[in-house]
Amino acid sequence: MKAEKTNLINSLVLIIFGLWGYLDTQSYTAFIPVGFGGILLLCNNGVKTENKIISHIAVLLTFIILIALMGMRLPKSIETGGMGLMRVIIMILTSSLSMYSFIISFIKARRAK
Repeated sequence: MKAEKTNLINSLVLIIFGLWGYLDTQSYTAFIPVGFGGILLLCNNGVKTENKIISHIAVLLTFIILIALMGMRLPKSIETGGMGLMRVIIMILTSSLSMYSFIISFIKARRAK
């Protein structure tokens, strides 16, 4: 899958699941993935046109949200379980897929030189 498609999917999942998390918990920290997803959505056109700076910004933001989800949110969600845990796992999976696609894209671009 191309990097721009996985970035688009990841950004939409972060936005939708973040909003769902807020509606479920009324916690303002649920807007963190929404903010990251919104910025990643804005970066999508730059990723599609293979703009180096925008692509690297998207990778950095994806990496930050992935680390935050795995390091801070996942342990708390494991304790409480339920749909919150499922939301976090899905956000981690889409962020991981997006990171993988970015890495493959960067490797292909490097080999093309």
